[in-house]
Formats: sequence, structure tokens, C-alpha cells
Amino acid sequence: MQTKPLLIIGLAVVLAAVGYFLFNGDANPLPEDIAFGNGRLEAVQVDISTKIAGRVKEVLVSEGDLVQADQVVAKIDVAQLQAQLLRAEAEIASAESQAAAAQAAIAQANAQLVFAEQELQRADRLLRKGHVSRETYDTRISNRTIASANLTAAEAMLVSRQRGIDAARAGAEEIRTQIDDSTLKSSIMGRVLYRLTEQGEVLGNGGKVLTLLNLGDVYMEIFLPAAQAHRVAIGSEALIKLDVLDFAVPGKVSFVSPQSQFTPKQVETPSEREKLMFRVKVRVPQELVLGNIDQVKTGVRGVAYVRLAGGEQSEWPAFLKEMPPGIARETN
Repeated sequence: MQTKPLLIIGLAVVLAAVGYFLFNGDANPLPEDIAFGNGRLEAVQVDISTKIAGRVKEVLVSEGDLVQADQVVAKIDVAQLQAQLLRAEAEIASAESQAAAAQAAIAQANAQLVFAEQELQRADRLLRKGHVSRETYDTRISNRTIASANLTAAEAMLVSRQRGIDAARAGAEEIRTQIDDSTLKSSIMGRVLYRLTEQGEVLGNGGKVLTLLNLGDVYMEIFLPAAQAHRVAIGSEALIKLDVLDFAVPGKVSFVSPQSQFTPKQVETPSEREKLMFRVKVRVPQELVLGNIDQVKTGVRGVAYVRLAGGEQSEWPAFLKEMPPGIARETN
């Protein structure tokens, strides 16, 4: 009749063993050259902002839309700038006509100088023969001096008029640049996260219109203790296992923090929260993101596994060996 107590004791031992593996270990522990940390998939956020103040004429995309690099996403009303451009072009025309008048003045002054030189030469010959007085000769010298000064003044006026043309053209080009800046384009390929303004709203310089997720820079940040972080090299092989996927996503270590920090709350192991940790960024290859652009969602939680440097490299565990369709694992 001792079978029942022995059975109870045996069950207690089994439950204790199961509890031990659940709370104190892993039935399939990771190799020593692989570290891991939990995090969430993120992407760099890029704000599309106005460079000039103005009224929003139209916003051409909505939240969730996928936009390409150089795609027009919004426009600022430019009616006032167009009027300013017309005035600037009129100022250019006026400055050019003034420059033309200055060139004509130079030609006139040059002709007067030539005539004054000829008069002076004739007066010099006549003075030597005694046919004109010294006073007449001095008058001819004075006329030549005045004509030379007039030519110099006309040439200086032409330079001033030409600088006026340059200034007017620069003003017009500045307005054209502002008109170009009123057409807002996406600098990246990304997805619209927030639409921050609507048609008819007036924005100041730097007013935000949209926030985009840069799908060319998708990553997961994890935190590792110093004992592991110092063995993580930039470019190290990594795998990301998202909670919603059955396969592992390949990645590369793109950043390792040079200084430690207190572990944020998203690190789930209580003992790890008591330590100073190092931030590590695992970046998903851009070609993989672009090939699955419609499925990419940020904020999805998961675990990143990072290969540590030093020593002989072991194989990835079986649960990380399945890769996304069409992606082959790199060989060491």
C-alpha cells in the first residue's frame, strides 16, 4: 500500500525538475559565443518640415501611405512669392536698362576725350608757331582732363549698374528658391507615420507637416552586460526572432554604445535590471526590408541574438536556423 505515497513523491520530484528548468535554466541553453536581449523593431523617424512660412495648399499623402524618395508630399501656397518674383524681374530689367545707359555714357565720354586730345594736339602745334595764346593751350589741357575724369566716372557708374543687376538677379533667385522650397518632397523611402497638418493651416519656418518612418533603416536595440558587450564588434552577425514570425531575420550589429547606462524597463530579466548595460543596435539589411516592404511593421517585439567575437564559433541553435523565404544563411 506504499505505492501511492511513492507516486506522490515521484510527481513532486518531476514538478520540481520542471520548475527548475523553467525558472533557473533552459533545456537548450545558448552557446557561450551567442548573446541575446529583448527589444522591439524600430525605424528612424524623419520629419518633413517647411523651410518657409506660408499657408498649406495641399497635403498629398495620408497616414500609412508608402512614399518614395523625391516624391512630392505637400505644397505651400506661393501666390505672394509669385508676385514678389514679378517685381524682382522688373527690377532686373530696370537695372539692365540703367547699365545700358551707363555704357552709352562711357561711349560719349570716350568720344569727348578723343576730341579733347585732338584739340590739345592742334593747340600744341599752333602754340609752337605762335598762332594761339598760352591761355588757349591751357584751356585745351583743362578740357582733356575733364573729359578723362568724365570717362572714369562713366566707367565707375557702369560697374555700379552691373552690381545692381547682380543684386536684382540674386533677389529673384532667392525668391525662386523659396518657391521651389514650397514644394515639399520626401528625402527617403518610408511610410507616413503622422500627418501633422491639413490644407489651409498656416505654418512658420520649420513647421512640421509629416513624420515618416525611414524603411531603409530598420533595427532593434538590445542591452547587454559588460561581460558580453565588450565582445560585440561592429558588423557582427546577428539574428532577430520576432514574436509574430516563425523564422529568424538576419541582421548586423551597426552600433555598440561606448558607455554603459542603467537598463531600461523593457529588459525583462529582473536580475539584469540591477546592472549597468550597454546599448547594442542590430540593423536589418535594407534589401530584406525592401523585399518585404508591405509586411514591415515597427513596434513588434522580439529577441535579437548576437554573435560574440573571440574563440571558436558555434552553430546557431536549431530554433534560429529557419530563415525568411529566399534568404540564405551566411557561411562563416
